[in-house]
Amino acid sequence: LINQLPEANLILLRHLFGVLHHIEQNSGVNQMNAFNLALCIAPNMLWLPSPTGPEEESRSTKKVALLVQFLIENSGEIFGGDIASLF
Repeated sequence: LINQLPEANLILLRHLFGVLHHIEQNSGVNQMNAFNLALCIAPNMLWLPSPTGPEEESRSTKKVALLVQFLIENSGEIFGGDIASLF
């Protein structure tokens, strides 16, 4: 699925998740593990196209947070092992 994205979108995602992965690697100091980062970032990444009730929004946000957490934790495998070299 990642390989089907336009190149500009893929580059942006590689950089974004490279930064998030780098932050997560320092979670012993900054307390921002992949779960905490996902909770902060997820509501800004994807959202439902039309207004829904609070319960549906909460379920949707949890699903997106799980996806973001997975992407942070596995960013090297998903976006290439050289993700740290972006910096």
